[in-house]
Amino acid sequence: MKDTDFSDDNLWMLPEGVDELLPPRAWSLELFRRRILDVYASWGYELVMPPTIEYLESLLIGGGHDLELQTFKLTDQLSGRLMGVRADTTPQAARIDAHKLRRDGPVRLCYMGTVLHTRPEGPGQSRNPVQVGAELYGHAGVESDVEVIDLMLETLRLAGIESPHLDIGHVDVFRSLAADADLGPDLENRLFEALQRKARPEINELLRAVPDARPRERLAALCDLNGGLTVLDQAGEHLHDAGPRVQNALRHLWALASRLEHRHPEMTLHFDLAELSGYQFHTGVVFAAFVRGHGRELARGGRYDGIGRVFGRARPATGFSTDLKQLLAFAAEQVGDHRAPGILAPWSDDPALLREIRRLREGGERVVLALPGEPPPQDGPYDRHLVERDGRWRLENLA
Repeated sequence: MKDTDFSDDNLWMLPEGVDELLPPRAWSLELFRRRILDVYASWGYELVMPPTIEYLESLLIGGGHDLELQTFKLTDQLSGRLMGVRADTTPQAARIDAHKLRRDGPVRLCYMGTVLHTRPEGPGQSRNPVQVGAELYGHAGVESDVEVIDLMLETLRLAGIESPHLDIGHVDVFRSLAADADLGPDLENRLFEALQRKARPEINELLRAVPDARPRERLAALCDLNGGLTVLDQAGEHLHDAGPRVQNALRHLWALASRLEHRHPEMTLHFDLAELSGYQFHTGVVFAAFVRGHGRELARGGRYDGIGRVFGRARPATGFSTDLKQLLAFAAEQVGDHRAPGILAPWSDDPALLREIRRLREGGERVVLALPGEPPPQDGPYDRHLVERDGRWRLENLA
């Protein structure tokens, strides 16, 4: 990265990958935010607002090496302890469920706020996305996964995305096969990386270190187990002699597929047993939503049971998150800025005018004062103005 000379002429510059929202897009995002939160509330999800910074240990719970690399770190001047600026809100929501709320039964939480990344997650991605997400704690069945996916799809629908492409995997398949093959941490991590890239020659080379043929064959098969619903049939054949964890994972995927096909018959389902997004964080099913012509996922999530253990309470958990700014690019036509044309009012201390302005604003109108000696305000458009006629302030159309 090039060094930048921060002279007085370029103090306006923002760090690379850090962006800001200007009018009218900022107002559109705010309206979109309200619409989403209203929907979440109607589904029974309660809003939480965790702090932007916490002690580093809490922020990195269950997140693995990738989350640590994405987290800005600083020293707390009061305690001397290392703190972090959140790069993901999910660990904070898990802390709230496990330690602060401590409720019995299912708990539904949602959140929305800026997170900060040390580097973009991909080309053109923001380092300060507005993360919105929902988490469901306290239920281990496929039904809670279905609910979270349904809510994720409803979020995309609010952005005008009606039929996304849904990628589904299950990290327990690879995790169990790796344990059965006794790979060891280093080889497991290298094989994990190769599977993400579908690098078959590299995968075959790495598997040479596995002495037993059958565990080696099962791991090699993961590279080809991707596609439509028939992939689950193929997985059942290739992995029929795998352990109970693998069989439970396949049954979970079948149950999930059946319910999603029934609820969303128009949606494309794609299964990939080598798709291990968030491998070190998730414990079960993982999913991501895509749309044609857009290379990155629009939303992602999965199951992360037991994350609250370190906070004193291990609970089943499933959830999803997305970037509100990214969704806004799709939602522009649906959201707009939804503001009625404004009203111009002259600057005056006249009590009658001030009362009329207050009445109009309380009724939902946007009234802007025209300051003396200045041109009309630029945050228009305006279609009416207040004028005094016969001792009364009246609303009239602008010519």
